[in-house]
Amino acid sequence: MSELNNKQPAQEQELSEILQIRRDKLAGLQQEGRDPFQQTKFVRTAWSEEIKDNYSQFEGKTVSVCGRMMSKRGMGKAIFCHIQDGRGQIQLYVRSDAVSQQEFADFRKYDIGDIVGVSGYVFKTKTEEISVHVQSVVLLSKSLRPLPEKFHGMTNTELKYRQRYVDLIVNEDSRRNFIIRSKFVSYVRRFLEDRGYMEVETPVLNTISGGATARPFITHHNTLDIDMYLRIATELNLKRLIVGGIERVYELGRIFRNEGMDTRHNPEFTTVELYESYADFNDMMGLFEDLLSGAAMEILGTYDVQWQGKDVSLAPGFKRMTMAQAVKETLGIDFMAIDGDEEAVAAAKAAGVDMDKVEPTWGHALYECFDQKVEETLVQPTFITMHPVDVSPLAKRSHKDPRLTERFELFVCSSEMGNAFSELNDPIDQKQRFQKQVELRAKGDDEAGMMDEDFINALEYGMPPTGGLGIGIDRCVMLLTGSSSIRDVILFPTMKPQDMKAADRDIPEAAKTGIIGSAETRVRIEIKDEPIDFSKVEIEPLFADFVDFDTFSKSDFRAVKVKACEAVKKSKKLLKFTLDDGSGTDRVILSGIHEYYEPEELVGKTCIAITNLPPRPMMGIDSCGMLISAVHHEEGRERLHLLMVDDHIPAGAKLY
Repeated sequence: MSELNNKQPAQEQELSEILQIRRDKLAGLQQEGRDPFQQTKFVRTAWSEEIKDNYSQFEGKTVSVCGRMMSKRGMGKAIFCHIQDGRGQIQLYVRSDAVSQQEFADFRKYDIGDIVGVSGYVFKTKTEEISVHVQSVVLLSKSLRPLPEKFHGMTNTELKYRQRYVDLIVNEDSRRNFIIRSKFVSYVRRFLEDRGYMEVETPVLNTISGGATARPFITHHNTLDIDMYLRIATELNLKRLIVGGIERVYELGRIFRNEGMDTRHNPEFTTVELYESYADFNDMMGLFEDLLSGAAMEILGTYDVQWQGKDVSLAPGFKRMTMAQAVKETLGIDFMAIDGDEEAVAAAKAAGVDMDKVEPTWGHALYECFDQKVEETLVQPTFITMHPVDVSPLAKRSHKDPRLTERFELFVCSSEMGNAFSELNDPIDQKQRFQKQVELRAKGDDEAGMMDEDFINALEYGMPPTGGLGIGIDRCVMLLTGSSSIRDVILFPTMKPQDMKAADRDIPEAAKTGIIGSAETRVRIEIKDEPIDFSKVEIEPLFADFVDFDTFSKSDFRAVKVKACEAVKKSKKLLKFTLDDGSGTDRVILSGIHEYYEPEELVGKTCIAITNLPPRPMMGIDSCGMLISAVHHEEGRERLHLLMVDDHIPAGAKLY
């Protein structure tokens, strides 16, 4: 340890020297009157992708290309490099006899990360690589910080979300994700407009939080001196427009919910909500299926995708079943043969369903059975229909069974992709359901809805039979890109603020990952933490009893990589970890450490787990093992730190 500490000042000094060298290069150019930041324009005549895809048309022709230098290697009087533009990469070949002496001398000093513009003719090298033989070159912008090491890219998960600009430079997969996202959003708009839907914009700030059951963000309007809510849904305003005679309407935009963050949830996310007069939830089912399968074929060229380690087919013909059928198929409980609340609740509890925090009704029992036991089994696209009225305050009751509503949700790989109703248009029934939500809110349920008298007033003017559908854009993009976390498809996801002491250092954030810099300037650094005060720590006494070696050796301790982490529904303590334990099969472990960590902090970390404990059911989920934490007491309060180790340790490495 002392040796490492002795190396730290030298490493930090080396990094500082790299940063200073780049600034010195810039200062030299500025003193010579050649400040790259004074460049205002470069006329591009071709893109890298365009040249490589149409080589026969470009061979021998002069082109102007520009982009960021991603690699560079010198070979005497010639320099090869690759530049990256918005559509790919292309190689540049710079010879001392093809450009001016000044240009060649300058180019030798350029750094990986610099942005350059060149003109030259298109040719193929001896290795058949399509390249540009440079005849003139200009520095368009100077990179003052080194990029992450080229072979590994930006591997620190948290860092790539915080510094998306670097992530997009070095990670091709990230660029692909957001290209697909853009194409999907464009497809959704074209799909709906082709069907006669009109796009509108409704308020983000509202005096009433409504349209969904969720905890809102609250802000204050100074001029009116009132609290206002960031919208948790666009539903109620869009239905007002249906009343007004806009028969097919949609809005694609941001929604805000003041709730937990995990691999599937971000406080700020994107939905598209659409409503169609004289349609029902069956029409919405067909529309959603056509939209999702059509998007897959147009954007990916196939119906087959991989998501969360599962092969999924988005070919038309999604499975459809009622919630009661799904529960019966999985748990063997026939809720349609149960009449009373008491019997339904007892049946749910007998199946291991936690009913402690919900109303003891038939509808809640059915829903909780599905939510806790069945949802996780749905891999292929499945429409679950006929939800209980207890959990569907805005959906029309079924005329066949008033306990149920004409509602569906689409599930893929246990994830809800969208929600749809035959919309409730009875103002009397709607007011009663609003009143029920108000009562729940008064009892402390801060996710329950509010009374919206104006919406009731709108319904009293008459709303035609209407089908409505809400689709999670981020979830759909996760599916199409195979992304395991919602943060991989949101350009700037919500993150916990960083420690200001670290931010104050004149060291790039990438330094925290270990290796930074290009192949030419690779540096491993480690930031020395501030001294920690352990004077108030209370340590439990060591065990007096010995454990024989054979007993101890039966415990299988392994290094595990956190692939995904999310809060467990209806639990304030539990986090659900999806782990790579080196076996090739994901391991799920639940740990009661949500008080100490947010899920997004832990994705990508390397931890230690005991893997040969028998599965333990918790909240309807089998926890297969235990993550190791260090626990102590300080000033009478328990403190916990999840044991995290060097990321260079591979998944599955055994501890001895």
